[in-house]
Amino acid sequence: MTGTDPRSTAPESTAVRVALWRAMHVQVDPPPHVLADEIGLRLAAPDGDWRARPDMSPQATSGFRASIVARARLIQDLVTEKAAQGVDQYVILGAGLDTFVQREPEITARLTVFEVDQPGPQAWKRQRLIELGYGIPDGLRLVPVDLEADGDWPAHLTAAGFDATRPAVFASTGVTMYLSKEATAATLRQIAGLAPGSTVAMTFLLPPELLTDDADRAGLDASRKGAQASNTPFISFYTPDEMLATAREAGFKDVNHIPGATLAERYFTGRPDGLRPSSGEDVLVAST
Repeated sequence: MTGTDPRSTAPESTAVRVALWRAMHVQVDPPPHVLADEIGLRLAAPDGDWRARPDMSPQATSGFRASIVARARLIQDLVTEKAAQGVDQYVILGAGLDTFVQREPEITARLTVFEVDQPGPQAWKRQRLIELGYGIPDGLRLVPVDLEADGDWPAHLTAAGFDATRPAVFASTGVTMYLSKEATAATLRQIAGLAPGSTVAMTFLLPPELLTDDADRAGLDASRKGAQASNTPFISFYTPDEMLATAREAGFKDVNHIPGATLAERYFTGRPDGLRPSSGEDVLVAST
């Protein structure tokens, strides 16, 4: 990361790209929208010609854009379901420019939401939320932690008001590819050691050889090269069996693999524009 003030560092380019793709879905794809979120765009405040960037091409990046909104919608549905069952703690690991709190105030009113992210980008986000008038509501706790370097993130959560004796929903999207497998396994063990009834939803990238679509394989390769060029390389890929085994070994009793194709069927069936998520990123949903 760059910046002269370590307390407030602009977010990684990957986090900004995800926020812009969510906004692109609203701006260029016809309704119904899988997720309506232009708040991340307001936070990022890119140059006026941001839609002309090569990585924002409506046609070339449609699969990635669909994947991003699909995984965000899956998490939103999961948190909504668990909140209806009485779970009132939601932890976002590697929050980036997540906007759940701002776009879902009715659900958030029943929750305490903990956003865990690197200190610099989180300080930047805090400042932007205040500047834009969203503020930091009582139910939002910003927890500055480097997940790779600081293995004791649960202690930081507790200091921020998290109750480890009560169940929670944990979400980690677009994070595992940047972490070592040891760090991800440790994170899962720590979550599994918390209150029974807790659930985690975690995305992971498939090894390129498992992708059967040539275009998706090429897209993953381009993404990997772009991440490398941005100094945020992809270092971890998982087969579904490997990710499920990692969760079981961590102590989760109920582990499920949700392929990208399942999200495509759930959220994109019948669209006249043919918008579909690209393959290559799947989801682990596991409960204690």
